[in-house]
Amino acid sequence: MKAAFIRQTGSPDVIEFGDLPTPEPGPGQVLVRVAAVAVNPIDTYVRSGAVAMDLPDPFVIGSDLAGTVERVGAGVTDFKPGMRVWGSNQGLLGRQGTFAEYAAVDACWLHALPDAVAAEDAAAVALVAITAHLGLFRDAKLNEGETIVVIGGTGGVGSMVVQMAKLAGAKVITTAGSDAKVEIAKRLGADEVIGYHRQPIGEALADLLPEGANVFWETRREPDFDLAVGALAERGRMVLMAGRDARPPFPVGPFYVKECSLHGMVMFKASPAEVAAAAADTNRWLEAGRLQANVSQRLSLEQAAEAHRMQEAATLHGNGDLAGKIVLSV
Repeated sequence: MKAAFIRQTGSPDVIEFGDLPTPEPGPGQVLVRVAAVAVNPIDTYVRSGAVAMDLPDPFVIGSDLAGTVERVGAGVTDFKPGMRVWGSNQGLLGRQGTFAEYAAVDACWLHALPDAVAAEDAAAVALVAITAHLGLFRDAKLNEGETIVVIGGTGGVGSMVVQMAKLAGAKVITTAGSDAKVEIAKRLGADEVIGYHRQPIGEALADLLPEGANVFWETRREPDFDLAVGALAERGRMVLMAGRDARPPFPVGPFYVKECSLHGMVMFKASPAEVAAAAADTNRWLEAGRLQANVSQRLSLEQAAEAHRMQEAATLHGNGDLAGKIVLSV
């Protein structure tokens, strides 16, 4: 089979595209004929070695996939050949990734794909939708009628948070760094969009939310806790999903006096049951057309190295050209 893989960590240049043996599904596994995959920041961290994990050699990159069941291993009863499926949580914790024509995936990380949903859309939302759902409903426990501030509402996770928060009946305020991204955020359903290229975020939030937000979702690698705590209402909740190496100052006094809470979350540490609950809602919303994949770039599998360069430029260097997910057809 054709695959994008690495034999050592490093820059995107270490990604090879070539032939590897087609994997065999072991007990409890499903062999998926992959149709589409997507790129996430975590994929670039694993590939570069910034996030150290034990990797098989060769290591197929990638976390997300959508495709069709080819065959199943012993003990698998929920999936049959020919079923359309999607999933995430691959390429992590020693598991092989998804950037290949075939992937052997533990059945617990796969979900049925509704016929009405394109494989490219399912791949695009996989990791980011699960992340958004876990943070919003498991951790922050967002309620109808509450207000949420989403930093970076056009990014992979941010675009899912904006849409899911609206589906939950919340008022959504988000940020964007260009006029084009402001329009994208509005199309995703945000009630208010702060163009921080025109107005400081803190100043705009003070005008929009004099009593503060119930939830503050931070997507940046360098969190601004003074901004976040200042923008939170009494008993506000903050969700952190980035900034592995960040060590910013923290305003302890205002935080505890407001009785706020802080929730760090890593999607790949969720249990199969937690992921399945997020996937069930994601499927329902996708099938009904209420959740939209926010795709910025479409490439082919052989362009995996270029896809990693684009993702890294956006994540690490603030390149403003990427406003959504990179999806690769297989």
